[in-house]
Amino acid sequence: MFEPAATPDGLAARCTRVLFSSWARLGLLLVLLACAATAMLLWQPQRLLADGWPPQLTGPIAAVVFALAYGVCTTAFVPRPILNLAAGALFADRLGLAAALAGTVLGAGLAFGLGRLLGQDALRPLLRARWLAAADRQLSEHGFRSMLAIRLFPGLPFCASNYCAAVSRMGWLPYLLATALGSIPNTAAYVVAGARAAAPTSPAFLTSMGFIAVSGLGGLIVAWCKRKALRGR
Repeated sequence: MFEPAATPDGLAARCTRVLFSSWARLGLLLVLLACAATAMLLWQPQRLLADGWPPQLTGPIAAVVFALAYGVCTTAFVPRPILNLAAGALFADRLGLAAALAGTVLGAGLAFGLGRLLGQDALRPLLRARWLAAADRQLSEHGFRSMLAIRLFPGLPFCASNYCAAVSRMGWLPYLLATALGSIPNTAAYVVAGARAAAPTSPAFLTSMGFIAVSGLGGLIVAWCKRKALRGR
């Protein structure tokens, strides 16, 4: 017996399922990230440190524009230290810190939302290795505490930690709150370093660089301890 030919409605339904499947959404996420990374390589946002901000943008409006650009850039893998230094160099301490923190939370939210919408369903079934499952359990069950430690002791790149958190079952509120609070110390240190870069022997510059070095060392120690703990589970 011959099976009846697929009806247009049935074909459309199958195409819709394929287009909106978890793997199709993951593929779209990878394409978007590749395009964003390519755009950042071509645009080279680090030139802000050398060329400065467009002269027609000044004051709070410039800080808002910078924060928006900051958020998009971090989603596209631009390192935060470069952007934090630029914030300090362009807007000095207070306004630069406000712009950098706003951009940090915005970028974290964008990456988390993209990862949760386009990547979580496809990647969660792949968390079969013991240490991956343990890391996922840590983020899912102790989201605020875990993310606060990641932000306070930076070891994992900012963008990578955002997408890793998106794959877990961490909630939006603890994720964003931990990001906002935990990012303050290191962001402030980089902003101050950028604002005082013209006077590298000043106490403020030396203090900020010392804090960056200490927090980086602390991040390595925390990462090593967590690595051993996760492997032991």
